[in-house]
Amino acid sequence: MTRCIINFLREWGLQKIFTVTVDNASSNDVTVEKLSDKLDDWGTNSMNGQHLQMRCMSHIVNLIVKDGLKESGISIACVRYAVKYIRQSPARLRKFQECCESINIVKKSLCLDVPTRCNSTYLMLSRAIEYERAIKEYFDRDTDLSGYLMFDAISDRQPVGMLTRTDWDDVKRISQFLEIFYNLTLKVSRSLYVTSNAHFLEIGQVAVYLNRLITTEDELLSEMTSSMWKFFEKYWGEPTKMNKVIFIACVLDPHYKFTTVSFVLKKIFGDEGTIIEKEVHTYMSSLFNKYVSKSVSKDTGGKVSTSLPSSSFSTMETSTPGLGELLDEIRKHKAASGGVDSKTKLEKYLAEDPENERPDFDILAWWKVNSPRFPILAKMARDVLAIPISSVAYESSFSTGGHILDQFRSSLTPKLVETLVCLQDWLQSESLPVNVEEDLNFLEILEEDGLNGSSSAASMANFALV
Repeated sequence: MTRCIINFLREWGLQKIFTVTVDNASSNDVTVEKLSDKLDDWGTNSMNGQHLQMRCMSHIVNLIVKDGLKESGISIACVRYAVKYIRQSPARLRKFQECCESINIVKKSLCLDVPTRCNSTYLMLSRAIEYERAIKEYFDRDTDLSGYLMFDAISDRQPVGMLTRTDWDDVKRISQFLEIFYNLTLKVSRSLYVTSNAHFLEIGQVAVYLNRLITTEDELLSEMTSSMWKFFEKYWGEPTKMNKVIFIACVLDPHYKFTTVSFVLKKIFGDEGTIIEKEVHTYMSSLFNKYVSKSVSKDTGGKVSTSLPSSSFSTMETSTPGLGELLDEIRKHKAASGGVDSKTKLEKYLAEDPENERPDFDILAWWKVNSPRFPILAKMARDVLAIPISSVAYESSFSTGGHILDQFRSSLTPKLVETLVCLQDWLQSESLPVNVEEDLNFLEILEEDGLNGSSSAASMANFALV
């Protein structure tokens, strides 16, 4: 994997890599470590690769929630198998639609989850809750469903049993519990706006939410959150091992700065938060000095002018043995320090009052407008705020199978599939958001077409280009 990445970097002419966002597979740790070594060889490894690896937040949240769902009892399995039974044939789907019509509910489709993806479980439960009355009506009309749940639907080596009122109550509480994680995943997986500045605050939100529910009197939610907290501590419980850029991105948001980071660190980690705050401040200062050094070297061509005339330097360097080497060291020192003015720019930014929060606030526009005031800090913000904290959108972008074919339309020739992929790239040249969730409305249209037997070649072409 490392060799493949390096070959592509060479092919694209890229040598400067700030961060790499990956999921939590152990093989990725080895890959990033080897990539860091190669960047060291190229002399482009920022801060010795300390912040090179960024772990995908969406994957971590999914792992945390998935572990909690193991403690949710049998209720989710009851709903899952009931939905699966109804969706297994067109005849059952028609009967379900008749149930919806009989109780005056807008007929829509139930959706089945993928158990390893907590977001899909939330979507399944929330849709099932909307159609609770229709599902109960279906139980009355199709007695085979009860038998299926009592004898054939197996979860944890035992039948799931009937879908009772208690199960519905549990499902409603679990669905409400999962909603915050569903919204969080959508927020950090978007592709058309900055997400890195929200990373640390979202971690704090999860910590506060779990801590509150651990002590709740609701036994079901308490057991779920207790299990989830163990996974939370595994990934985010030791702030000293967390990527410092997570905190710096929050500091570079004019809404928050160090005031917010300091408060949340102490809120989550207690006294240890104060220690982490100092480490973040030191790391940010070191990173800023790197940008100062690069900026000075670029502006002066690697040399820093002094108050003495150039003739004085040339005369002194040629007439005094060893002085030229000393002056070179002085120049390097001044380039590294960046001067008093550059340092006070960072201090000035941190000292200014945070911006008032507004729903239409554009953080990139703010840094663009204020770049004349903080030129070097703006360059640093440009790199830090561009970091994706989730790999979900990119996995979706490069997974062409999901955009082109599905199990119902998989008989297109390879040549036609290739043509459709190329047409998609040309026709969708404008900036479009990457959808990281299933379009339930679109799936319902397909299902309706299937029930009516009216799937045309034109609709197939349209689907292929979506």
